[in-house]
Amino acid sequence: MVALGAGIAILAVLGSGLGMGIATGKACEAVARQPEASGKINALLLLGCALAESTAIYALIISLILVAKV
Repeated sequence: MVALGAGIAILAVLGSGLGMGIATGKACEAVARQPEASGKINALLLLGCALAESTAIYALIISLILVAKV
């Protein structure tokens, strides 16, 4: 059961990476459409990616703790 929990926690990491990739792609499209707004788009992208990355780090830590308990 612990291995199953660690696997599910790693799914959160995969989802976070996928979300950051989609967000980066959309930000590139937005800058291509409106280059004058690139500063605001960059700031929002960095904030969103930081929040997604923190979720991934928390999930990774939880999975490592679960694996260490075995």
